[in-house]
Amino acid sequence: MTQQNFTRLVNLASARLGAEVTFSTDDFFADKARLIDPAPPVFIDGKYDTNGKWMDGWESRRKRGTGYDHCIIKLGQPGIVKGFDIDTSHFTGNFPPAASIDVCVSEDTVPGDDANWRELVPATNLEGNSHHTVAADSDTPVTHIRLNIYPDGGVARLRVYGSVYVNWDAVDKSQTLDLLALENGGRGIVANNEHFGVLSNIMAQGKGINMGDGWETRRRREPGNDWAIVALGCPGDISRILVDTAYFKGNFPSGISLQAALVKGGTDDSLPVQSQFWHELLPQQALTADAEHSFEAEIAKLGPISHVRINIFPDGGISRLRLFGTPA
Repeated sequence: MTQQNFTRLVNLASARLGAEVTFSTDDFFADKARLIDPAPPVFIDGKYDTNGKWMDGWESRRKRGTGYDHCIIKLGQPGIVKGFDIDTSHFTGNFPPAASIDVCVSEDTVPGDDANWRELVPATNLEGNSHHTVAADSDTPVTHIRLNIYPDGGVARLRVYGSVYVNWDAVDKSQTLDLLALENGGRGIVANNEHFGVLSNIMAQGKGINMGDGWETRRRREPGNDWAIVALGCPGDISRILVDTAYFKGNFPSGISLQAALVKGGTDDSLPVQSQFWHELLPQQALTADAEHSFEAEIAKLGPISHVRINIFPDGGISRLRLFGTPA
């Protein structure tokens, strides 16, 4: 998978999905928990704490012996990892010269050295104040990530890109679920524009927290409408649709429609062309500001679907999209 593709996947090391940093060999200068902070790292000139310069990331003390430092991230749900972003932003004279990443499956909060760790990213050279995007060749779910830094230093953020793994064979097929939810394996594939908010936000858990916690396009200055394509975590029959424009008051779309298909063959890159001809799942419906819109009778009976094209008219933002149905 290319860098461009894997960075569009879900960040599995997200506190919103339940991920947490459970262990580090040392975090003297900067708390290990900051490593998965969802906000971009910042530098605050002149800010110090009792241990020294305050840095927005995880930073160990200067090592005066053999060995190297590492930290462990427990994912909120098992995931299939496709790539990483090792971000050393603002770490200039104190970044690690190299790093590697191991993964494992474990029920322990902090798996020990005897866990079945396997190397997913070999030792890789790092630069200061830089993003290092590294693809991973993995098709099996993992529960823990171990970031090794050689020998010490600071990393601002670690993003772990992939998809949430759900064992659908163990799921009650008569149960109605939000098949698009991130925790159920839903994923954003592409949007024609994400200027103010990324597509994956609309699949996140709970209500949006502000206007930035949704998918929002720039103001359209040409004919047409904005659109996006998403994939369900499991093909299914949709019985209820919820569109939430929470916090979008002067910038909500005037309308929305959904097209859908049970996709067989092709790639993610071929979907935008194919999606133009998918059948309507939900004919165009009017939207209002800062409100939940629920649709049931309006939904076309297409049978099982796997992918949905979202059309918003002409532009704007939505906070959440829920596609409730039963797994096929």
